[in-house]
Order: sequence, then structure tokens, then C-alpha cells
Amino acid sequence: MAKDEGKKKDDKKPATPKGGGAPKGGAAPKAQKGGGERKSMLPKGDHPGRDLPVPPPRLREHYRSTVKPKLMKQFGFDNGHQAPEVEKIVLNVGLGEAIKQPKMLDAVVEELAIITGQRPVRKRAKKSIANYGLRQGQEIGAAVTLRGARMWEFLDRFISASVPRIRDFRGLSTRSFDGRGNYSLGVKEQMIFPEINFDMVEQIHGMDITFVTTTNRDDMALALLRELGMPFRGDDKPIIVQS
Repeated sequence: MAKDEGKKKDDKKPATPKGGGAPKGGAAPKAQKGGGERKSMLPKGDHPGRDLPVPPPRLREHYRSTVKPKLMKQFGFDNGHQAPEVEKIVLNVGLGEAIKQPKMLDAVVEELAIITGQRPVRKRAKKSIANYGLRQGQEIGAAVTLRGARMWEFLDRFISASVPRIRDFRGLSTRSFDGRGNYSLGVKEQMIFPEINFDMVEQIHGMDITFVTTTNRDDMALALLRELGMPFRGDDKPIIVQS
């Protein structure tokens, strides 16, 4: 009887897996369900030209050498500080689906970071709306504010590479000024930016882009953006900056 009880106890022992058993520090990790995590579009590792000197933005040099003197002559300015200039560019994405699927906002934040080269800020709801199931403090969007060299680089890429990729493009409207020298436009698809990989996009969404200038007059802001190369509706030929 004692031998039979010993055999039964041995049968209850777990079989040792092949390859030396469980790893050190605890049990073997369990396999993840769902086929893995979402792939990131951000580049891995350091940039190959990280230690190289950064060249100045070509559109800013074009503004200082050509656009600024032309605007001073056009509006009769004697002081160079009176000439209008682009102060900042704001990109804003509102995502209503983030109320029920918060993980969708992570993809939007990542895409904005790739487009602008700057980390976006997550926007939260200021008040609760019961009809939409929205609670105060819930993340519902993302925004980026560009200034300096990154602003000029983004404006250069937007004019020369992104705007021509807009579907059925016939020119930008001249009626989108706010009366204080700021221009806003809406983009229906983030696919117009060449930095976005089409195969890794989970959902197509739009965004609002606002160009804030240092002038309070719409005519000066229109002349500034037109000279920088913005193809407005009705212009004979857009101005192309020579590199």
C-alpha cells in the first residue's frame, strides 16, 4: 500500500519542460493574446545626422531676403519691424471617438509628432456633457504649437509637399481670415503629409491649422502668405521658393 501511495504522489508532480525548466526569477511568462501591440511609426534609434549642424530654414531666409523688402515697399513701411511675419502655427485635432476608445488618441498623438517633429499636448474636456457621454477632464484631442525654426520648416513642407496632395485641390480660400490677421484652414485627411505611412494608419482623421501673424490686418496677412507661396484661389501661379 505504501508503494502505491508513493506512485500516486509522483504522478501528481508537474512534468519538467524541455530545455532546462522555468527561467530564473519566477515562472515562465504567459503568451500574450491578440497578436501583439500596435506598431509605432516613430523611427527607432538615434538619427544618423544627430551630431551634424542644422542648416537654417530656407523659407525663413527667403522671407528675410525677398518677401520682407517687398512687403515694406508694398505697404510703405520705413521700419523693418513693421513688416508682417508669421508668429506661430497651431495644429489642433479633435477626436470624439476617444470618449469610448481612449487608445485611438495615442495614434493621433504619434502622427502629430511625426508631422511636426514636436511632442503634442493632450487636450481635456472643460465641462461634462451628458448627452455625449463626456466627462470633465477626459482627453478628447491633441494640439501642437510651432514656433521658430520648426514653424518655418513645417510651413515650407506644407506649402511645397502637402498642399499639392490635397484631393480635388483648386486653391485655398481667401475668406478664412478672422479679421485680426490670422488664417485658419481645415484638412480632411492626415494622408496629405508625406511623413505618414499609409500602411500603418488606423483611422483617417482631419485637423485644423491656424497661421498666426504679427499684424492685425487681413490684407497684410494675405500678402504675407501669398508671397511665402500659399496657393490661394484665384492666383495665376503659386510662388515656388527656389532652393
